[in-house]
Amino acid sequence: MSIKAVTEAVRSQVDAALEQRLREASIDASLADAMRYGALLGGKRIRPYLTLTIADICSADKAAALDVACAVECIHAYSLIHDDLPAMDDDDLRRGKPTCHIAFDEATAILAGDALQTLAFELLSAAPLAAVPAQRQLEIIRILAAASGGNGMCGGQALDLAATHQSLSESALERVHRHKTGALIRASAELGVLCGKEQAQPYRSAFAQFADALGLAFQIQDDILDVTASTETLGKPQGSDEQAEKSTYVKLLGLDGARQKLLLLHQQALQSLADIPYNTQQLEQFSTVLLTRDH
Repeated sequence: MSIKAVTEAVRSQVDAALEQRLREASIDASLADAMRYGALLGGKRIRPYLTLTIADICSADKAAALDVACAVECIHAYSLIHDDLPAMDDDDLRRGKPTCHIAFDEATAILAGDALQTLAFELLSAAPLAAVPAQRQLEIIRILAAASGGNGMCGGQALDLAATHQSLSESALERVHRHKTGALIRASAELGVLCGKEQAQPYRSAFAQFADALGLAFQIQDDILDVTASTETLGKPQGSDEQAEKSTYVKLLGLDGARQKLLLLHQQALQSLADIPYNTQQLEQFSTVLLTRDH
């Protein structure tokens, strides 16, 4: 089973909700089009899948969880638009299509990322979230902001840029990816719990530990695919990390070593789920498919 098949229902739900929320995204038509392009270009919707699935496991209000999942995807979409810019990773393709700055222009792409980032927090704060106490709604906003900023995703991107043309130790490489990729994946899981019933809140750390291990393993699989998959399958140039002289787990540990590290992290993720007294079979299946994907 492909990861897109696993996340299909969530993708349809989130895409429809994002389409609705982006109808009046900007007073400028070109900016609004770029925001829609960046947010609705496709993708696996891994982060909102985690939020909505864990929210459901924790008996959350579905409307509240969908607002939160859309906010998470707005942050992710903004990060991809900015990551692709010439000043960052300088990519021409994203999901097999021209990147936002190629489809529009660099200034519009920057603004589209900025506007998607702020839209995320508008979605979370515009009104009370159904069945979510005000204090937890504030915590949802705080968690997403922290995961996105200088001590989270943006900090990880800065570390990644600084590591270009360098050879990192395993601990240093892990620090990069636990922030650049892992912080938002962990936050996605935590937000799902925070949307849920009061009885589920004690298990927030276990869900977060699951997502922690999953996020790092997800990045390792990305590194593996960069050298084993084709450009057509990846939807972006094959070997782009190597060409950019980026530090990767394959470069550090070799292909077999990276695969062994991924398997260890997957086992850690599954062990975290075993500590949760709910039916987490859907997350177990998701993690297996995600970490064996071909793109």
